[in-house]
Amino acid sequence: MFLLTLLSCVGTVISCRAQNNKLDDYIQKALINSPLLRDFKNQLVSNKMDSAILRAGYRPQLTASSTGTYAPVINGYGYDNALSNGKTFDALITANQNIIGKNRRDIQLEGVTLNSDSINAASKISSQDIRKSITEQYITTYTDQEQRDFYLEVYQLLQKEEKVLKVLAQKSVYKQADYLAFLVTFQQQELQLSQTSIQLKNDFARLNYLSGIVDTNLVALEEPVLAATTLTGLSNSIFMQGYKIDSLKLLNDKKQIDLNYKPQASVYVNGGYNSSFILQPYKNFGTSVGFTVSMPIYDGGQRKIKHTQLQLQENTRQGYQQFFTQQYQQQVNQLVQQLQATQELQAKITRQIKFTEGLINVDSKLLQTGDITIADYVIAINNYLNTQYMLRQVNISRLQLINQLNYWNN
Repeated sequence: MFLLTLLSCVGTVISCRAQNNKLDDYIQKALINSPLLRDFKNQLVSNKMDSAILRAGYRPQLTASSTGTYAPVINGYGYDNALSNGKTFDALITANQNIIGKNRRDIQLEGVTLNSDSINAASKISSQDIRKSITEQYITTYTDQEQRDFYLEVYQLLQKEEKVLKVLAQKSVYKQADYLAFLVTFQQQELQLSQTSIQLKNDFARLNYLSGIVDTNLVALEEPVLAATTLTGLSNSIFMQGYKIDSLKLLNDKKQIDLNYKPQASVYVNGGYNSSFILQPYKNFGTSVGFTVSMPIYDGGQRKIKHTQLQLQENTRQGYQQFFTQQYQQQVNQLVQQLQATQELQAKITRQIKFTEGLINVDSKLLQTGDITIADYVIAINNYLNTQYMLRQVNISRLQLINQLNYWNN
């Protein structure tokens, strides 16, 4: 009963081949559902707002203000009217304009732009990480599916042979013990089919989990088509972009520090009502203009200390970049070598499978006429199973190596 249920489930999955899902389907789902990538998008929008705020600060700033004071003098006690004027009131509108040179404006805007570039670089690396992890899990799940289908095929083959051998054993063409030995192999194949089906369900559930898909139904997967991309060099890598942007940000920070030690000026103009109500208060409507200029002379050596801090950060950045460059080159070279060796091994195993398949076909015909022992037939089957298993393991290694190589070569 268990076997019938298992075969029914397997048949249901195979019948869903028209609904095959592709690797790119899961990658796109994962990219859309990733909260981290949405966070980066929101950061970029917020950074654009920072740029807009900075640009708005370059325009004249209008301020409305009003103050009123009353300092009573009672029995000769109170503030000196010469200082307090007794009572005052003003209602003014002031326009203030900071005088910002082009160089200062460009440096400040450059800082905002570099921050956006840094967010973009981090977003690209996160996207690359998602593609890599989804591809890894997809390859694993697809291999489970292929292994399940293979075990089902072998099981159905043995099922046909079992019926023939049972009749031959009853006719004493083969010994009962030989038939029971074959039956053990047949039952082991049933267990393999069951175990692989369970593993397929677990890995498929993990694939959906990583992609942010809420679904427990099995859907047939198409074979992942992966090809190693042409090596473009580290200078064009998205991983190197982050180091370059960090270097530019440190340079911009130095410029920002130097800006604070340059003269800063602003002008203002206001107009409104300002009166002490002492003399002709109805005439106290007017306006005024002015300016301010400031320049730091001595701050205790803070500028030098800040520059030293930034230089330490630059030294650290260079150390990380140098280490990454060495590790990157070593990693890529190792992956290329492993991929080449794996492809050569895959070709050898493929040739070996052709021999084992031919041997099984011949042995199957001889088995039905009693011209071969069941033990020899079982050995041929086990050799075929082992070779197929090796091929699938080598193929999954090949695909995973291509996935890793493409990850570092983007």
